[in-house]
Amino acid sequence: MSEFKKNSLTLAGAVSLGTGVMVGAGIFALLGQVAQLSGALFPIAFIVGGIVSGFSAYTYIKVSDEYPSAGGIGMILMKEYGKGTITATAALLMAFSMVINESLVARTFGTYVLQIFNAKDLNFLIPILGVILIVGAFIINWSGNDIIEKSSTTMAILKIGGIAVFAIGALAVTGFSFGEGIANSDPGSYPITSYLGALALTILAYKGFTTITNSGSEIVNPHKNVGRAIIISLLICAVIYLLVSFAVSSNLSIDEIIKAKDYSLAAASRPAFGEYGVWFTVAIAILATISGIVASIFAVSRMTAMLTEMKLIPHSHLGMKGPIHKHMLVYIAGIAIILTVFFDLSRIAAMGAIFYIIMDIIIQWGVLTRMKESVKANPVIVVAAIVLDIVILSGFIWVKATTDPMVLGVSVGSILLIFFGERLFLKEKGVI
Repeated sequence: MSEFKKNSLTLAGAVSLGTGVMVGAGIFALLGQVAQLSGALFPIAFIVGGIVSGFSAYTYIKVSDEYPSAGGIGMILMKEYGKGTITATAALLMAFSMVINESLVARTFGTYVLQIFNAKDLNFLIPILGVILIVGAFIINWSGNDIIEKSSTTMAILKIGGIAVFAIGALAVTGFSFGEGIANSDPGSYPITSYLGALALTILAYKGFTTITNSGSEIVNPHKNVGRAIIISLLICAVIYLLVSFAVSSNLSIDEIIKAKDYSLAAASRPAFGEYGVWFTVAIAILATISGIVASIFAVSRMTAMLTEMKLIPHSHLGMKGPIHKHMLVYIAGIAIILTVFFDLSRIAAMGAIFYIIMDIIIQWGVLTRMKESVKANPVIVVAAIVLDIVILSGFIWVKATTDPMVLGVSVGSILLIFFGERLFLKEKGVI
């Protein structure tokens, strides 16, 4: 990992990377899907999802404070399980979850850009615009940490400020009617599994905090600032998610939110502010999605480079020169482009949630059974994180099994392919 520069990311830069991934996916890509599964209670789903993510984040903070590394998730798994199939499989699940998130954000970018034209017959442009975004993010990441930090920090300030203006303005138009939709909702109209499915998507909306762990040793004073950056990022995003949820629910009915689930913020801005509001919301969405995908590619390239150095995943230079993490940028961008072209937003989000929660359970279990003394982790908190993950994942799997079995089949098949493929690769290399 000698390619990565220590002290090249400040606390503010680390927070920008974390919020960049979270806000890009959570608000613009997932809000409508969460509303579809939880109805008028979707603002509450974001609150509960933030609490659940806080339990999970506790483990990452404890381990990263003790062992900061640019490999992040890969390093944690190595400390827990050593070199082997479990480490390689779980790390790849995290990597693919992040790449899936990139394609989710890329398609969201295309969807919001098209709202300017308000033309359904231009939907074929969504994947094309998404691919353009991925290529742009790839170029920024190729430029190095200084460019990444400056661009991420600037865009983080602009987008969070812009989203706050949208939310407060939209609430002001409706007389700050906080909770009116929640008060009039009928919780019994949705099965419990549907609410659990909504929580799975909100967890996906918060998972961007793991981006910070993947930048570990590059952060200034990492033993303190990794944990601080994670906590600050989660708190900022929780406030933003709650404000925007109430703003959208104050201006659109649940049926309208579901109908416009891929661009719900733009739809909510139209009755509140007219066409100028749509333009403003689209501008903020563009900033959010750009910073989100830049941060995600930055983090996953670090983790996969570490896995390559440890010979836990196959790697081919394909004629490319330069450091390994530059090669990984090419592979990551290529996979994200393929997903952007061939998958829609709902299926991309479902696969990302399943991969991430399974990986998180593996991380939590490793700390509980192998590391709780060395990192001084409270076992009660870790057990709570595991139980919450299992319950929420079970509900989400049930929802997908009854509504979209294809995406569930693809997800399970992909996990099995990764596991057995890694086992075969590691045997051939003599690692196991």
